[in-house]
Amino acid sequence: SDEVQIGPETVMTVLYTAKKYAVPALEQACVDFLKRNLSSDNAFMLLTQARLFDEPQLAALCLETIDKNTADSLAAEGFTDIDSNTLCLVLERDTLRIREAKLFEATVRWSEAECEREGLVVTSTSQRAVLGRALSLVRFPLMTVEEFAQGPAQSGILTDREVVQLFLHFTVNPKPPVNFLDVPRCCMTGKEQTVCRFQQIESRWGYSGTSDRIRFIVDRRIFVVGFGMYGSIHGPSEYEVTIQIIHTATGKVCASNDTSFTSDGTVNTFRVMFKEPVEVLPNTNYTAYATLKGPDSHYGTKGVRKVAVECPSGDRATFQFTYAAGNNNGTSVEDGQIPEIIFYT
Repeated sequence: SDEVQIGPETVMTVLYTAKKYAVPALEQACVDFLKRNLSSDNAFMLLTQARLFDEPQLAALCLETIDKNTADSLAAEGFTDIDSNTLCLVLERDTLRIREAKLFEATVRWSEAECEREGLVVTSTSQRAVLGRALSLVRFPLMTVEEFAQGPAQSGILTDREVVQLFLHFTVNPKPPVNFLDVPRCCMTGKEQTVCRFQQIESRWGYSGTSDRIRFIVDRRIFVVGFGMYGSIHGPSEYEVTIQIIHTATGKVCASNDTSFTSDGTVNTFRVMFKEPVEVLPNTNYTAYATLKGPDSHYGTKGVRKVAVECPSGDRATFQFTYAAGNNNGTSVEDGQIPEIIFYT
């Protein structure tokens, strides 16, 4: 009948059956359902299933979700249930957003669960045995000496020789070689931050196809993930929007996304995100672009030229906003759209 009812309880058995009896349309319906319901809570569980059922597209989406929400994904119940090959697949990634010490803690939790599955007493020796190759994929050199001393050095999972080698690696120059990678993973750690450049909200702001633009400089490297945008003054409304970050001096497009968002008619800002985090270098001029198609919206006033944001690490990220000359739909430092930049440090 080409009609199928799929739910969270039945989707995996239906997918198995669809593959077994070669019903591609039903298989695709199952995969589409899983994609729609993918979150950090179930990413590891679905990754295991995607690998089992040979669904590379779904597996890639699961890995992308784990990259973007590493800490939440590792904290979910399904993480300790994965097999060792899946654990290795994840530990090999350069794109995880988590401190290496936290990644090691999660790996230790997985080893405890694996020992229990194999009927082994949980000891540092049995944990090392079940981890196998996975242990070599933890990038201990990326930790601070304090993180290493408080966690891995006392875990008993590393050999005395490895512990000594790593302490020497942290403390002497030239650094002796170690058998662990020191390639940085994605440096987006900590919490999402937002810088807001306006002190007051007014109405109305119209759109005629011209981009709203504002220039900004920040005094440290950050990763921009999106903008907060004002929405409709006429109740719930849909906007089509293209957002961009452009390197001002060269005109190079650093990131661009064509998307849409729904505004509920309040003065709240609405998140419009890039597909990937955008690395923004310190003390470099960038221009934020937003081209909206939709009804008149709220807008910001009493804009601030310089805003400092307290970061979770205790540091600050200081933004300076300047006027983007040319046809910018009226947006300036003082008034307009693009009230917020959403970022990680």
